[in-house]
Amino acid sequence: MTSKITLSFGVRMDKNLVEKLDKIVKESEYLNTNRSEVIESILKAFFKSKFNHLEKSRELVIIGRKEV
Repeated sequence: MTSKITLSFGVRMDKNLVEKLDKIVKESEYLNTNRSEVIESILKAFFKSKFNHLEKSRELVIIGRKEV
């Protein structure tokens, strides 16, 4: 049996994103989840997808910078 190694790191986000994240957590109270678990789930789904992760990440960074 392999043990799961969990690492922790800080993330800075736009207030609007945090508010949306908090809404998801609040509306998922029945799951007893938290911000970290929701973000981890989103990242897992991203990395399980079939597109080129590096190219998609670059695209999303560029789009995010243009929105500022």
